[in-house]
Amino acid sequence: MVTVPSSPPPRTQRGRAKAARRAELLTAAARLMAERGFAAVRLEDIGAEAGISGPAVYRHFSSKTDVLDTLLLEISERLFTGGNEVVERGLAPTTTLVELIGFHIEVLVSKPDVIVVQDRDLPSLTPAANHRVRLLQRRYVERWIDVVLECAAEGELPEMGRDEARVRVHAMFGLLNSSPRLPPFPSSRLRPVLTAMALAALGARADE
Repeated sequence: MVTVPSSPPPRTQRGRAKAARRAELLTAAARLMAERGFAAVRLEDIGAEAGISGPAVYRHFSSKTDVLDTLLLEISERLFTGGNEVVERGLAPTTTLVELIGFHIEVLVSKPDVIVVQDRDLPSLTPAANHRVRLLQRRYVERWIDVVLECAAEGELPEMGRDEARVRVHAMFGLLNSSPRLPPFPSSRLRPVLTAMALAALGARADE
């Protein structure tokens, strides 16, 4: 199993500098891969974009595939862990659903390049990373489905079975995850628009 281990923040100045360079490389990689596609980007391009010399890049990543694995594993872990944290707050089902939508939108707004890369370049992951990412995605979806069904049981959403809930959740993700490709729009106004669209995809009435 491939995963991104959680570790405490580096305490030394050298450790913090190394972590900052790694983050810069990942940000540069996401930007370039979103613009050009994974196949058209070299590891050297990523280093140049981040202002890091070619040999120094290899201190952080062994290949551009290693970079892609890290990018998509980290975003998948972030979504799954963050979604769980929302659900485990024990709020009312409708409140939980709205909080989940808000959390997902915040990730989209803060990491648009990574979302584009995930949507387009998932097949380029190594087999182990692909398996782990898809497992995390399935678990994330199932948490959403549980909440949607709880809302439906309380009459806050239309009555539906698990299969329909799964279709609605996937359709909602399709809407939300397309947001990085939308025309320019202020993020403060984009959030309520996307929230309304997400609720509509799940069957909420317009007045809710």
